[in-house]
Amino acid sequence: MKERAGDHMIALCTGCGIGESIDAEKLLQVARDATEGINCLKHSALCSEAGLEEMHAMAGGISNTRLAVAACSPRVKSELFRLEGSHVERINLREQLTWVMEPGAEDTQMMAEDQVRMALAKMAAIPDYNPYIPDPVSSEILVVGGGVTGLTAALAGASAGYRVHLVEKGDALGGYAGRIYKILPSASGHLAEPDVASLALEAAQHPNVAVYTGTTIGSISGEPGNFMVVLKGEAQSSLVAGSVVIANGWKPYDPGKLGHLGYGSSRVKTMEEFEHHVQEADLPDRLLFILCAGSRDEQHLAYCSSYCCTAALKQALYVREMNPDSIVYIIYRDIRTPGFQEEFYKRVQSDDGIFMTKGTIDSVSEIGQMVRVSLRDSLLGEELRIDADMVVLATGMVPNSTEDLQLQYRLGKGLPRLEYNFPDSHFICFPYETRRTGIYAAGTARAPMELESSREDGSGAMMKAIQCIECVKRGEALHPRAGDQTFPELYMERCTDCKRCTEECPFGSYDETEKGTPLPNPSRCRRCGICVGSCPERVIGFADFSINSVSAMIKSIHVPDEFEEKPRVLVFLCENDAYPALDAAGVHRLNYSPFVRIIPVRCLGAVNKVWISDALAHGYDGILQIGCKPGDNYQCHFIHGSELTEQRGENLQETLQTMMLEPERIRTRFVEITEHHEIRNIINEYLEELEMIGPNPFKSM
Repeated sequence: MKERAGDHMIALCTGCGIGESIDAEKLLQVARDATEGINCLKHSALCSEAGLEEMHAMAGGISNTRLAVAACSPRVKSELFRLEGSHVERINLREQLTWVMEPGAEDTQMMAEDQVRMALAKMAAIPDYNPYIPDPVSSEILVVGGGVTGLTAALAGASAGYRVHLVEKGDALGGYAGRIYKILPSASGHLAEPDVASLALEAAQHPNVAVYTGTTIGSISGEPGNFMVVLKGEAQSSLVAGSVVIANGWKPYDPGKLGHLGYGSSRVKTMEEFEHHVQEADLPDRLLFILCAGSRDEQHLAYCSSYCCTAALKQALYVREMNPDSIVYIIYRDIRTPGFQEEFYKRVQSDDGIFMTKGTIDSVSEIGQMVRVSLRDSLLGEELRIDADMVVLATGMVPNSTEDLQLQYRLGKGLPRLEYNFPDSHFICFPYETRRTGIYAAGTARAPMELESSREDGSGAMMKAIQCIECVKRGEALHPRAGDQTFPELYMERCTDCKRCTEECPFGSYDETEKGTPLPNPSRCRRCGICVGSCPERVIGFADFSINSVSAMIKSIHVPDEFEEKPRVLVFLCENDAYPALDAAGVHRLNYSPFVRIIPVRCLGAVNKVWISDALAHGYDGILQIGCKPGDNYQCHFIHGSELTEQRGENLQETLQTMMLEPERIRTRFVEITEHHEIRNIINEYLEELEMIGPNPFKSM
């Protein structure tokens, strides 16, 4: 059925080999046949100044225009092909057709024509929409934690002109950095005095910073742009914040679990205890440091805390400076000096009174007034025993709990955590992001790090917090779908209160009533669409990504019958890894079957089984779902979308059984963004397998 255009347009580029690969005039005629009255433009270089000028002239400044750009991948030149106030749909004729298909072939032309039909069908199904903007949007920022990270964040935000509320549960600002004796060398090369006191004074005196000491968080509710915060101090108060930076720091690994390293003796201390000891007591003549005390150990902390080695080297150096007759031993597994600390390490290494050796600790025991440390696997190739006046354990960092944030989210009061209990949202791509949109973790609350990195983290997280507020003011999504102005809309008359959307949303976007009815908070949404895939009643949709719009794409093409021997495979590609991988296959000119029809999805977890049923009923011979790799060594941009796809596999098999179709007609695979050879092979091998299975019997119905 032909759609009426309204203000629909298509701009076709014939550059980059597209014009030699397909019949451009025939392709535009397909657009005219599909959409009555559509405006068409063909240009040899659409991204050129002349091409863009013609495209904008065709649009004529009309708002709510629907423009299909048939050219290169939507992953490139997005700013060039943007029309303010209009919807632009990209048709990938370059990377996923011209560069991988046989030029001028019938099947290549058919694929191009189907891509146009699918894009126009989707555009016709998209209603006019306005972005969601909370009312009001606060430009004030909450910073939780008054250590060096929080202070740096607060001052960065205040200097940028934003009102910052700095909340510290202790009676004074400074955190751990305010209690240490010396910090790593400055440009002078000498151990430096801590400067956190001057940071605290600057924050206290800054007109854009409100400081709350002896104060905790009573609750945080709402959404980015409009977080309602209750503070509990001498008196209870409240404020509204647009975004939140969490810099509540760390605590040392529990040394009570390190009895095998001698902890419990008055002569065995942690680095933090020794930092305090050195300011109040005499220094020992013989001091021994045990690095990785409980770290990089599956029985304790499995990770490296990054700061421990340099902190131990620092303490060894100031012991030598304060007591030149002292002897210091450092027993290490490895020594790691991140950042620009290599020269500092060499300086400590060159001290004649500091002895370093690689080794494994066998025992630590108190012998009279000494502590005896026995070790093996040393660089000397023999077992050693060293007697010292005191042993210092370099214990690792454990992030402080975020449960006391008292988030009023159905998925918990604190920030969800990764494997090592640090609340990062995506350890590969998005530093500072947590799984609670608009709430950013910084410093040692986010990952183990030393002081200088904590400062950088404070500034970085504050920049993200500011970006969040400005995006919310424009009604735009944050990472990774930055700029997206659609949001989940719910048609509650169909809702059965099944709770699947509220339970499966990785970001806690939905609250719910006691009955289980979802209560959306659109600014919390990352626009992944997982809730679309979760809903069995087609309740949830985005303006440009809904059950109806994708179903329209699926049904828009003609599926050849079984006698034509031209199978059709519908391929759902996640836009974050699988789609770029297929683009890369095009860049490398890796040919694959022209019988696939590709629909990019926001996340593989967004695929609704309605689309599967529609495709099979329409006659597609198979459905291939390709997304990010799940698991600990890789991570879906939307946390667990790929894992949800695997979990939903049983429901898809039920759909196949109901339709009396073979289970092989649905295939799910996962790739990394770099696996362009692999994704090409997945497609071609699946087409070969379907040839053995035979055509979909629904073709003849």
